[in-house]
Parts: sequence; structure tokens; C-alpha cells
Amino acid sequence: MIKFNLNGSEVETEAPASLRLIDLLRDEFQLIGSKEGCGDGECGTCSVLVNSLVQNSCLIPIGAIEGSDVITIDGYCKTEQFHLLSDCYSEAGAVQCGFCIPGMVMASAALLSHNPHPTEEEIREGISGNLCRCTGYNMIVDAIDLAAKKGEGLW
Repeated sequence: MIKFNLNGSEVETEAPASLRLIDLLRDEFQLIGSKEGCGDGECGTCSVLVNSLVQNSCLIPIGAIEGSDVITIDGYCKTEQFHLLSDCYSEAGAVQCGFCIPGMVMASAALLSHNPHPTEEEIREGISGNLCRCTGYNMIVDAIDLAAKKGEGLW
């Protein structure tokens, strides 16, 4: 039995410890906001927060999250921080196809929670584990910078 905190609720599973977190989230808990893109930890579409650090859920066996706090985009979308990030992504024109956005938002959340006033270089480093094929990243960087400025005291 593996127990952990998922989006603010204590959960447990009898799934094998080797099962990937992305599979547990999507198949057992029906949390489909985190996407599987590459399955190799290269694209970041499956990003979640584990103990407030951004992690690729396609690489994490669930045995490694015993006792951890896991936040997915499905849980994060209920927060004030998410709504600010969402508005800033929209205002900056940072969303096109949208496939990368759940992971990109989780990376943004991790960055801003640890560094509420990041430089452009720090923003680029903070999202470097997430790939976007549509925007060229500049609008995403602008969105995160805007969220940092508008969210003074929120992070």
C-alpha cells in the first residue's frame, strides 16, 4: 500500500511500486490534466509538483512518492495562483495548441513559489525542462514575468 497526499487529499493505492506516476494519475485517479508526451522526461508535458519541486511524472515510480505531497494541474487549477498565471498566459498570447501548457504552468508555479521575482534568465532556466513547439518561448517568458509582477505577495 502506497500512501501520499494528492492535490490536498490523503490517498492510497495498491498499484505496484514500479508503476509510473503519470499512469497512476490518469488511470486510477482519472486526473487527465497531466499529459504524456515523450515518456522519456524530455518534454515536460507530464510535469507535476512533488514536495513543491517540478518533476516529470513519466519518470517517477509511485514507490518513490510514498508520504509525498503531489500537486497536479487538476488540483492547482483551483488556486488563486493558477488563475493569475492563466490570465497572464492569455494576456501575453502564450497559448497556441495548448498541449504543453499544463506542464509549463506547473513549471511556472514551481519557479515563482521559490523565486517570486525571477530575471528573464531565471525564467528561461525554470521552464527549460518543458518543450513548446508553437510559441518560441518568448511569449511564455513574458507571461511568467507578467505573473511575477501582477502577483506581488501571492507567491
